[in-house]
Amino acid sequence: MKARTRAATLLLTPFFVLFTAVMVVPIGYAVWLSLFTEKQSGLGFGGTETVFTGLDNYTAALGDRAFLEGFGVLLGYCLLYIPLLLAGALGLALLLDSALARARRFFQLALFLPHAVPGIIAALIWVYLYTPQLSPVVQAMDAGGVGFDFFSPEGTLPSVVNIALWEWLGYNMVIFYAALQAIDRSVLEAATVDGASAWRVAFAIKVPLIRSSLAMVGLFTVIGSLQLFTEPLILNKGTGSAVTSTWTPNMYAYTAAFDRNDYGLAAAASVLLALTAALLSFAVTRLTGRRKAGTANATAPAPKARRARKEQPA
Repeated sequence: MKARTRAATLLLTPFFVLFTAVMVVPIGYAVWLSLFTEKQSGLGFGGTETVFTGLDNYTAALGDRAFLEGFGVLLGYCLLYIPLLLAGALGLALLLDSALARARRFFQLALFLPHAVPGIIAALIWVYLYTPQLSPVVQAMDAGGVGFDFFSPEGTLPSVVNIALWEWLGYNMVIFYAALQAIDRSVLEAATVDGASAWRVAFAIKVPLIRSSLAMVGLFTVIGSLQLFTEPLILNKGTGSAVTSTWTPNMYAYTAAFDRNDYGLAAAASVLLALTAALLSFAVTRLTGRRKAGTANATAPAPKARRARKEQPA
């Protein structure tokens, strides 16, 4: 028993050391930094001093309309992006897992390759494709009578969603496809022998059996959506788009820290965003956990039924 405890301690120690170094310490420093602000003495000619202000930075962030509007942008982004990502990735995975699919390895690689492109490079590529004077796509759309300004206030959010979908659709498709491949083929064969159509097998058998993967991808997608930063930041730089420097909470914190040198406000905004992500993660986890429990209770036979089956003569 002691040897097993020592082995577990030895194996877990590197994880906890790394977790403390890259997670606990930075979060603790951000919380500590959010409680202070720098003020200049006199008429601004003296030096700056760090003053403890308590929750003033949090009050300032929550009272800033730009910060709250950033959460509104995130809400619209999540409502548009998450359903499209989950439905698209799941649909592609089901298509590749079907008996009619051909060249599966090629299409897996082709769909996954955009994820290998760094986010900044992907955003720059799409900025080129969105620019009317440069993009062959926009020119073809204009020639076909389909005019759309990707940098307008109405087109900015769909433009950012499109970039994110291009980056992450193939990655999540691979996760769903791997989960589908782990399903016992005998279950699918039995359903086919019983007369179930391909659509019924896909949505009544395959999808419920990979619900845990759906929940995991949904959770990670929610967390990733709250961290939206790279794509709108690129669109904000010299494109003439409607994206402002405080378009998302992450951009608000970035602007507060590196444009206004207000590190306390930036830390407070970051902590508030982290708390939002934690609450949403908890809500998604509880919701998916209840659904799993409900499914398990619905599919498990009642105790009396099990006893009755055991008592039946062979």
